[in-house]
Amino acid sequence: MGLYERWCESTKEKDKRKRYWTYVEKDGGRSEIAGDLVETIRSHYGRLELIAEDVKRLGYKVAATILSESMPQTAKGRSGDLGEILATELVEEEIGLRVPVRRLRYKDGRNMAMRGDDFIGAGYDGKGEKLWLLKGEAKSNKTLGKATVTSARKVLNRDHGRCTPDSLLFVANRLLESTDPEENALGRDLRDEVGLKALRADRIDHMLFTVSGNGPHASLKEDLDTAGTNRDHYVVNIHVEDHQDFIAAMYQGAQDLGDT
Repeated sequence: MGLYERWCESTKEKDKRKRYWTYVEKDGGRSEIAGDLVETIRSHYGRLELIAEDVKRLGYKVAATILSESMPQTAKGRSGDLGEILATELVEEEIGLRVPVRRLRYKDGRNMAMRGDDFIGAGYDGKGEKLWLLKGEAKSNKTLGKATVTSARKVLNRDHGRCTPDSLLFVANRLLESTDPEENALGRDLRDEVGLKALRADRIDHMLFTVSGNGPHASLKEDLDTAGTNRDHYVVNIHVEDHQDFIAAMYQGAQDLGDT
């Protein structure tokens, strides 16, 4: 079972190409997934095998220091990063596209927000032939309101709804650095798309992903209702009532590698 299936109860509505998904924590769901989520958070900042190697060479305390240097230490920074992490995991678990680059590993500074699209999903159609993309914007707020939703939609609509060239090129170049031929092939297709802009709108999905303490604000459904019909739209809310305490606890757990 995936992270979300174990963690939350979900309600999913679909109207043609528009999907409205809401998630609420199950009783006991958080304790069920806490350990896995902590490890998932770590994996977005560094490869788990490198962290394990640090532990083996330097011990738990020093390895934890190295890991913490890549993670934000401010409440705002952690909230933003966790929104992107949870969105990435949802795309891969529920939609089936890959988010092929964990971009938080490449931040200029641990407390700085990265520029560009928050997350990009990529894959191919059912025949494995035509490139398919998802452009995503993630928001994490103690109290979600209309201004945040409006701002996120504005970002999704930038560049005529396409993934921004710099974001797409960043993902493409990381894939082209891989030794895996399949990663290289996807990287080449993404790099070509930066230049050719050949994908029609109906093969570039949009996701507006939110995690908030007040649950799904009415503006989310209103935003989806007014969105265009030329592509698949996903509007998502994860309701975590103790939003800030949850984030603090998850990051505390992620930075604690133990002492044995």
